Amino acid sequence: MAGRLIYLIGPSGSGKDSLLDAARARLAARGCRIVQRVITRSAEAVGEAAQGVSPEQFAELQAQGAFALSWQANGLSYGIPKQIDTWLAAGDDVLVNGSRAHLPQVRARYPGLLVLLLTVDQTILRQRLLARGRESVPEIDERLARNARFSEHLLADHDPAVHLLDNSGALERTVERLLTCLDGQPACA
Repeated sequence: MAGRLIYLIGPSGSGKDSLLDAARARLAARGCRIVQRVITRSAEAVGEAAQGVSPEQFAELQAQGAFALSWQANGLSYGIPKQIDTWLAAGDDVLVNGSRAHLPQVRARYPGLLVLLLTVDQTILRQRLLARGRESVPEIDERLARNARFSEHLLADHDPAVHLLDNSGALERTVERLLTCLDGQPACA
């Protein structure tokens, strides 16, 4: 039996990396692999434990067919190693920290994927983005407006394959909701 692709999406600052770090051991115990992305951002950059490469290295990897999925966002290139196809074929569940904008392309390639939309209260999200210090206040405000438009559009579709995970409160509560959702229960939100 093939594994399931679990596609975690959400706005920058919603806590995707924190959630993955907090759930990593429990997901591994369930046979779920968390994919390390390849990103054209230095390995020293604050955030997820990704493989940082130069734009030239990324282009070379892409030309060699090293990625099952790839996209550009916020001036960076992201790649998901082709290894996920082997893991899925072997029956492993695979969790990917993905891109909301790239979702249609991912669905076309992996029609049975499970989409997890990590949400967070806008006030909390704004505080998190300010605390990171990566962007100016006008850039943060534009990011929040884009997030609101995207979330409204995605939720308006009432897609049963999209499950909401609210990460406005305690991280452990979000981990529990994630695990419940992966067990097929409707308690994601």
